[in-house]
Amino acid sequence: MTEFTAAASSMQAAPDGTDMCPPFLATLPVTGVGISTLGDPLGSATVCASDALAERVDEIQIDLGEGPCWEALTTRSPVLEADLATTTGARWPAALDELLRAGVGAVFSFPMRIGTIPVGAVDLTVDEERFLTAGQVRGAVQLTEVAARRVLRDALLAAAGDGRADMETGRYSRREVHQATGMAAAQLGLSVQDALLVLQAHAYATERTVRDVAADLIARRLDLARPYGSET
Repeated sequence: MTEFTAAASSMQAAPDGTDMCPPFLATLPVTGVGISTLGDPLGSATVCASDALAERVDEIQIDLGEGPCWEALTTRSPVLEADLATTTGARWPAALDELLRAGVGAVFSFPMRIGTIPVGAVDLTVDEERFLTAGQVRGAVQLTEVAARRVLRDALLAAAGDGRADMETGRYSRREVHQATGMAAAQLGLSVQDALLVLQAHAYATERTVRDVAADLIARRLDLARPYGSET
């Protein structure tokens, strides 16, 4: 078992609400970690930040609506900027200026998605030039995949506590929800657990019940393989 696999397993098994930044710091040559939700359906907010600079990196990008985390989420690929001082400013000029002014030397942003549901991003930062190896990038992706599940689940549980999401465990014993979860898993190439999270997130985003979303999926009125936000 690699150190990344062990860290991912520990993160997955940790209690709800556990800080997710330490596993990244323990396994990667970075000094700051920020994890945030971005845009719909969860809104934009910092989930956790390892220090004041990491928090500032999130704040800059959320306030400006641009930056490496937004690019990573949009392109569905990591954005690896080993030396911000040599980064061209055409992609996110305002954010680049602010990140440099804050003292960021390198930033590595990894998108958090579950199937077609955009969750947010993980930003890893250093105050000087820094490169990640291919193995470290793969390890960061592995940790980010676990973080995405934890963040989405925590957000839906919080929304359920406010009566804004359907997370009632007993409801999922019903046949149509089980059937729809299996269909979503096959359609999106996800585990059953992640497919259920997608159903829950879609229900939350559209202000419907999971049962109603399941019925639409079974009746082929809903295609979860379409990118989130593309439905009319």
